[in-house]
Amino acid sequence: MKAVILVGGEATRLLPLTCNTPKVMVPVINIPFLEHVIHYLSQHQIKDIILAQRHLSQSIKSYFGNGSRFEVELTCTIEDIPLGTAGAVKNAEQYLDDTFLVLNGDIYTDLDIAAMIDFHLKRKAKATIALTPVDDPTSYGLIETNAQGRVTRFLEKPQWSEVTTNMINAGTYVLEPEALNRIPPQANFSFEHELFPLLLDQGEPVYAYTSSAYWIDIGTPEKYFQLHRDLFSGNSARHSCPIGDEVLVGEQSYIHPTVHIRGPAVIGSNCIIGHKVKLTGPVVIGSGGTIQEDSVIEESIIWRNAQLGQRVSLKNSIVADNCRLNDNTTIEDSILGDSVTVVSGCKLEPGSKIWSGTTVEVP
Repeated sequence: MKAVILVGGEATRLLPLTCNTPKVMVPVINIPFLEHVIHYLSQHQIKDIILAQRHLSQSIKSYFGNGSRFEVELTCTIEDIPLGTAGAVKNAEQYLDDTFLVLNGDIYTDLDIAAMIDFHLKRKAKATIALTPVDDPTSYGLIETNAQGRVTRFLEKPQWSEVTTNMINAGTYVLEPEALNRIPPQANFSFEHELFPLLLDQGEPVYAYTSSAYWIDIGTPEKYFQLHRDLFSGNSARHSCPIGDEVLVGEQSYIHPTVHIRGPAVIGSNCIIGHKVKLTGPVVIGSGGTIQEDSVIEESIIWRNAQLGQRVSLKNSIVADNCRLNDNTTIEDSILGDSVTVVSGCKLEPGSKIWSGTTVEVP
């Protein structure tokens, strides 16, 4: 079976982290998010994967190539104009001649794909939509079903008085190629608002597969942070990483004997952690990072090649690639885009979002 990953989704909610980094290349435990998705598909024996992109991303191409390094076959399709979720899959129609899978490129889930595909085939569905429960369904589109799982109604962002279910679209679909016939070529067309309601109105068998497996949309910095916390807590069964006080250190990294680490923590390769540095997890430090003496890092995610000076205090924050935090800087509850420089002695206001390439000089 083939799978289409919708890579070209909107990334503005993840700013400033995605100024120069495609959303699917944002690192999760020091691994690009897309690599997690590809590994997930491969575990379910889906190795023929199409990346539906809005424009050619050189960083995606350089990292993944044709997929052979990951034991999969990758094909890319490019949109000349924005085509929406369904339009992007229509753009890949030439590669889809049998039942296929579609995934939103910003979803991390433990959904049992094999069970969902089996459900779809047994019911002879034209389309099957994965559902997941949420606490507050009023912010989402609800999907109502009958006892057999057949979809009976779509309800977009209901009032609480209208809520009949807490199950929402989980961004994973199984489709038959004929469903693509309803999508006009080279037109902006969505699954959620157009194709699925159209199939339902025409009496086609549209089903919903309900799962309580781990699920999260990483579309905001808060959710991105939450995914790390969940992985370190063992809430997802799919990724093995340090739990509790465990610490994982990459190759050729040096940690001074006086460093105090309370895990969980992941330190990438070629890092230098200096004299009397304190790390309180969950902490992730990307490859090539340097943290100088007496700095304190608490519950933060640091991407690649970050340089932290002496006596830096970093708490509950995300620091993107190639940032430089000079001596005696204090950063809390903040997000720094790539290549940000914070001048010595600066104290950022909690909640700051600093755009790529900025030099922060305000004390």
